[in-house]
Amino acid sequence: MNDRSQMYVGQQQVAGSVNKVLRNTYALLAMTLAFSAVTATISTMMNLPYPGFFITLILYVGLLFGIHKTKDSAMGIVLTFALTGFLGYTLGPLLNMALQMPGGGEMVATALGGTALTFFATSGYVLSTKKDMSKLGGLITAGIIMVVVAMLANFFFQMPALQLALSAIMIPLMAMLIMYQTSEIIHGGERNYILATVTLYVSIYNLFVNLLTLLMAFNGDD
Repeated sequence: MNDRSQMYVGQQQVAGSVNKVLRNTYALLAMTLAFSAVTATISTMMNLPYPGFFITLILYVGLLFGIHKTKDSAMGIVLTFALTGFLGYTLGPLLNMALQMPGGGEMVATALGGTALTFFATSGYVLSTKKDMSKLGGLITAGIIMVVVAMLANFFFQMPALQLALSAIMIPLMAMLIMYQTSEIIHGGERNYILATVTLYVSIYNLFVNLLTLLMAFNGDD
């Protein structure tokens, strides 16, 4: 086999590996979103309480740590469903709050539609153009650190204006994260579909929460 043939075979193997990660990622993402919707519905119907900021943070970080440790095993999938199910549960109190407001159902539908549109537009753009979005990594990391610090500050000072500002920042930040993660998959930077799924799920979750938060704030100002 000559060098050109070897190069072709190597390219085909890489392309096959990328397509497999992409298929597995979207399949697992669809299943976790469905599972999360079920736990969110149960939480909403049973009017379950929000577990609290620090409990949520501890469970979220703990499950993320566990997923990273078990990303190459079946336990990684189990923990991924545990994480997404838990985050779905935390949506219940927010959904109940929104649904009690005038036009609450429309707000929830609008937030869902906006989230879906953003996801398909951003991921579709990267998939169709094949652009390398790796340069966004540093900006996204800096943005997330800034948001986390501001969230901790707002937990103690309870400033509504800061909460709205954070929501406004999180929306484009999560859109960039979706483009970055999609780019990492198609360019071979992310080979683990479990980690890719978790990143995309968290992006979608935060998009929905912050879109709904802004809609609720604007509705309350009417």
